[in-house]
Amino acid sequence: MSEDFIKKNRVLLRELGTRQLAPLDLLSHHDLREKLVDLVLNDGPRLVDLPSNSLFGELRQNLIEARTDDLRVVVFGGGTGLSNIIGGDCRQRGWARRPFEGLKHVFPRTTAVVCVTDDGGSTGELLKDVPVIAVGDIRHVLLSSIQLKQLQLRYELTVSEATEVAGDLSALFNYRYNTRPASVEDVLNQCGATLDSLPPEIKDYVAQTLSFCFTDSLCRRVLQRPHCLGNLIIMSAICRRLPDDVLQNDPNGIAVRYGQHIYDAIAECALLLGAGEDAVMPCTATPAQLRFQYSDGVQVTGERKSSEARRGFPVDQVFVDFCDHPFVPEPLLERIGSADILIMAPGSLYSSIIPVMQVPGIAAAVRRNRRALKLLIANLWVQDGETDRSNLDPERKFHVSDMIRAYNRNLPGGVRGLFDQVLCLSLQDIPGSVIQNYAVEGKSPIYLDREVLKRHGFAAIECGFYSKAALHERQVIQHDPQIVAQTVKTLYLAEQLASHPPPSDDPTELTTDGVGHLASRYTTCLPAIKYQQVSRCLADLPFSFRPAGNDCLDEQRIREELVDMIWYHQDIPLAHFATINGITCVQRDHWRRDQRWDNVFSFYDPQDRQIYLRRDRVDDKKQLEVAFLIAVGQALLGNYALEKRMEPLQCGPIVLGNIYHLLLRPIEERSCYFTDKELREFLALSRMKEVTSCHFTRVVNSEEGFTPPGLLMGLMYAWYLDNRLASHIEYKMSILKMHQTDLIPEQIRTRDRRVRLTTFFRQSVFGKQQ
Repeated sequence: MSEDFIKKNRVLLRELGTRQLAPLDLLSHHDLREKLVDLVLNDGPRLVDLPSNSLFGELRQNLIEARTDDLRVVVFGGGTGLSNIIGGDCRQRGWARRPFEGLKHVFPRTTAVVCVTDDGGSTGELLKDVPVIAVGDIRHVLLSSIQLKQLQLRYELTVSEATEVAGDLSALFNYRYNTRPASVEDVLNQCGATLDSLPPEIKDYVAQTLSFCFTDSLCRRVLQRPHCLGNLIIMSAICRRLPDDVLQNDPNGIAVRYGQHIYDAIAECALLLGAGEDAVMPCTATPAQLRFQYSDGVQVTGERKSSEARRGFPVDQVFVDFCDHPFVPEPLLERIGSADILIMAPGSLYSSIIPVMQVPGIAAAVRRNRRALKLLIANLWVQDGETDRSNLDPERKFHVSDMIRAYNRNLPGGVRGLFDQVLCLSLQDIPGSVIQNYAVEGKSPIYLDREVLKRHGFAAIECGFYSKAALHERQVIQHDPQIVAQTVKTLYLAEQLASHPPPSDDPTELTTDGVGHLASRYTTCLPAIKYQQVSRCLADLPFSFRPAGNDCLDEQRIREELVDMIWYHQDIPLAHFATINGITCVQRDHWRRDQRWDNVFSFYDPQDRQIYLRRDRVDDKKQLEVAFLIAVGQALLGNYALEKRMEPLQCGPIVLGNIYHLLLRPIEERSCYFTDKELREFLALSRMKEVTSCHFTRVVNSEEGFTPPGLLMGLMYAWYLDNRLASHIEYKMSILKMHQTDLIPEQIRTRDRRVRLTTFFRQSVFGKQQ
């Protein structure tokens, strides 16, 4: 054996023999915060001496028993993610068995600041009729915020009585009817809740708010649509606080004039239900909409539509468009400023935290509070349409750092000062079979890239805070409200017990490209007003049949479907219908349109300004949508063309192809949505060659088809609104997904032209302020 070997290893043995191993080193993780969380959630290490075991037990007991009743906690978010950590998902059947767990139990002075941009389900139906904020997420969080102590103090209930009340309130508020109820008694009988268990004060409140829906001239409208009773109760509570007829006669600017009334109505509801007066506060009293921009340049308006979109590109930016100046009460900002703990709740990446933090004043209030523990609770799973693709590399899995970058791009001033610790799920704690089952369904977890977070100055706290009950009962992985609450409590206590060095001595700043340029618009029309305008617009359009007498179609059904279609595609301005005088449905055997270039069975005729739909397109809702939107897109060009003709292109006796000629109508005779400059830009993007100021041509190879400008306008119009409606355009746009090289210059030019075409539609077709 060589002397060098002996010398080296003697040194190692001597080092190992003199080093001491502290009992804390037996806990997994390197960070003391993670060690303490592990101790509280999983008990102490097994292989430890008796004195150390006793110390671990005492420390764990102290951490668990520490009182946090006086700590002020503010949680930001919306939907299921927020409500679940506050007090569990009240919509789940098993919630009523344990309704008093979560943050509200460990921190009774918890306030949830809720986003108001939801526009799906019952909430979306309410927005059609009543010009108030979205109340669906408020309802959800309100129920989850009900506290045992509040019910007992206010109504002198036992634990079992309070549990029964919470269960019946959940059944009542979450009940959804499908047909218009005849009366308050009728709908209460249907909901299945045992109202006899409710304290008289709550019963009277429910009866009064629901009765208002049946007696108020505006609120009566909502009863014809399917709704959750809880949404109706909250909506009615708000409307009752406002002056008579203001919602009908002067709805614009309600939040600025009567914003505090709206907060007072929600506070009254929360107090009566046992949640506490300030337990739930909307982030603003001003109605607002979300607008998403994808990395291919397309913008989509509406939270519901974005959640259903499958653009194939990651979301790049999110904007909140307010219907007026956002009203935020001073007490809300003061509550943020005095909080001991500030939490960004898990939830939809782009439609929960970002809409709250884009409300003017809220992010600044968070940053000014320099003493609070600030946590971001990361999502568990990727979400289709939002976190299924990374902006840095759309082909790889989504990481926690991608989530933080998304926040940084979309929050005013970036993420600095909003949170410094990120609470993440430890995948080691989840059974492999569960992850495999999720993978079969196309779902995958959001991966923690700890070192990247550390480089950017964030501490990653990794632990197993998923609900084992939810896994056992419903085979789902979601945050366990009680474990999350204990984890937050332990992290707060850890901050008090020890000083922690920053994750990085010299943190790498996240890029702030785009930050501070969030083009929110304060001029967005109130959804209820827009719905009325859409309904009137479609009601005024004459509907005819060809040949006459074959009007076996349900005209009212078609109008209603078209109204719902335009309502769903919020980006369509009513100005797009200015050149449309009516809709004509033509029987298949009377259809005379030239179909040489396409199989689109709809068109716009600039001579009589009619949209023509072939009869078989009207029977199917999706086919009607495709046909109608293409024709509306074509109508934007109006009567721009004075003449269109195709001539053969010959070289001697050989026919090489055809030349398509387009002559523009003089500007003074033109009825067109676009300015002359915009029209010429579009024709250039359509690959039309300008010969003279009013003459454009395009060479078409022999036997090849092409897409004329009018058809391109219609197809692009439908594609921009929903890429699944125009596969032809989706195929052309797929070049944007390809890795760009300089080997083939034509590929670069084609890609650039597609980008400019998308930009034209975003700015000149759908982006004009009306």
